[in-house]
Amino acid sequence: MLKNKITLITGASAGIGEACAHCFAREGSHLILAARRPERIMDLATSLAEKYGIRTHGLVLDVRDRQAVNSAIENLSSQWSQIDILINNAGLSRGLDKVQEAYYLDWDEMIDTNIKGLLWVSRAVMPGMVERDGGHVINLGSVAGRQVYSGGNVYCATKHAVRAITQGMRIDLLGTRVRCSSVDPGLVESEFSEVRFRGDKAKAEPVYQNFPPLQPVDIAETVLFCATRPPHVNIHDVLVMPQDQAAVYASYPRGVE
Repeated sequence: MLKNKITLITGASAGIGEACAHCFAREGSHLILAARRPERIMDLATSLAEKYGIRTHGLVLDVRDRQAVNSAIENLSSQWSQIDILINNAGLSRGLDKVQEAYYLDWDEMIDTNIKGLLWVSRAVMPGMVERDGGHVINLGSVAGRQVYSGGNVYCATKHAVRAITQGMRIDLLGTRVRCSSVDPGLVESEFSEVRFRGDKAKAEPVYQNFPPLQPVDIAETVLFCATRPPHVNIHDVLVMPQDQAAVYASYPRGVE
């Protein structure tokens, strides 16, 4: 179903984005892999092309830069310009500070990446989908887009925004054959917490020790499921949680064996 389709994945150099790249490559999709880290994205592009016999295109891109996003999409060659699937995965969190104690640059980074970055890429890619009357936008949200937790204030707000934007996209796309889905994970073991704490592994590692977390491949397979339904089926949204996590603030302390 995905063979020879073109899929653009943002934040593709690690975590859920990298896992999505592997899953979609396995199914025969050609991949545009976008991320900020040149070596990691180019190495991934090369290895997936060799392993699965697909075409890959590494794109060094910061989704916060609207002009760079527009330029990158506008300058894609004819073999890459007709994007069938967009996976808006790029996103991050910074800190767990209370609003009255937080650092404004952390807010800027989260808002610029999680909301504006998603919008810039979507705005650049979606007109082509609408013109061709086909395509699929899959936005990576979070349980934080449904519930708010202590210290999550602005991060949760950005993911609530992603949820609202996704709903708005579906309404705006009504009458076209362009689908729009969101996948909202609970706790996933990735670089997320290390990024949140700016590389402080002592703070990041305990996050995943309370109970067995999801793995990036769990979410990638869910994204793949959304992308491979029959054309008349649209998965609006999916909430995926670890077995031992009932809510963002409710979990069973089983520990990780």
